[in-house]
Amino acid sequence: MDIETKKKELIDTYYFRHATKEFDPTRKISDDDFRFILETGRLSPSSGNNEPWKFLVVQSPEFRKELAPLASGAIRQLPTASHFVLILARKGLTHSNPYLVKHLTEDNGMPLEIYQSLAPAYAQFYNDLHLDTERALLDWSSKQTYLAMGNMMTAAAHIGIDSCPMEGFDLDAVNELLNKKGLLGDDEFSLSVMVAFGYRKENPKRPKKRLPLEEIVQFV
Repeated sequence: MDIETKKKELIDTYYFRHATKEFDPTRKISDDDFRFILETGRLSPSSGNNEPWKFLVVQSPEFRKELAPLASGAIRQLPTASHFVLILARKGLTHSNPYLVKHLTEDNGMPLEIYQSLAPAYAQFYNDLHLDTERALLDWSSKQTYLAMGNMMTAAAHIGIDSCPMEGFDLDAVNELLNKKGLLGDDEFSLSVMVAFGYRKENPKRPKKRLPLEEIVQFV
């Protein structure tokens, strides 16, 4: 396939994608297709290759009903989506965080002495980004979850599957529910964002509109 065809296919994918408010509840995503979508999330970039995320796929109708009163932004998606995902962000990712030490040394193969020698560089990095509070560290992780979510939504659209990202939820209440269900680890995670996948009930009523490139791009 030549590069122009590849470019057109990808642009067509972006035109296909839209924030689907209501899905066709009779159509389900195949296991193989949804694993493909999850794989694009897994392979997404993250700062320092920290992979500060966890994907909770909520398929239980009972669980979705519990979520509904806590997520006003998902009131139509929760009962109709084929797959509903809560993306969690990992908390407290400082240089000494046990997860980060294990992940980068054991999982990624960095020698421990090399990792330890990078402590000053990490300290400078945290200082430059003002990552000096628990909230700042959580926000840093949450920003990275959006990279994974964006890739998953694009991948879904590329194979004709719809999606909708959502922030309309009571963060504290949903975290409390997840904690009661033992889904946040030992206070390791917090909810970052929700995203639903499925097949649109109807086509968008109007074509996609975006500002022209000339208004949003400046070469300097």
